[in-house]
Amino acid sequence: MEQKIIRDQSHEDQIERWAIYVRDHPKEWKGKVKPFLDGQIIMARRFYKNLSKTTDGKEKIERMWGRK
Repeated sequence: MEQKIIRDQSHEDQIERWAIYVRDHPKEWKGKVKPFLDGQIIMARRFYKNLSKTTDGKEKIERMWGRK
């Protein structure tokens, strides 16, 4: 049975406010999100680098990305 995730109205309101902000402030919102996204990319690269050093790590990465 598929589980449905039910969000309350405040969540939808928050998404709508953010969408309006992004639309009305195209340059400002990038500065707010960029540090977070850069951090995510750095952590992902660090994870893959460390995983590749483990036994069968490179093979696991290839399977994860569907390359084998």
